[in-house]
Amino acid sequence: MLHYSVVFLIIALIAAFLGFSGIAATSAGIAKLLFLVFLVLFLVSLITGRRTTV
Repeated sequence: MLHYSVVFLIIALIAAFLGFSGIAATSAGIAKLLFLVFLVLFLVSLITGRRTTV
């Protein structure tokens, strides 16, 4: 998921450089959303992965 976030960020940077502001804004929004989802899933896996069964 982090990979897709970086890909959309690169697409947004290239689109902004070329002057496609609509595509750049959409790609940046998708990159932000994917990064936030990645962070939430990462934190959940850290919390649940530390539990030990006795």
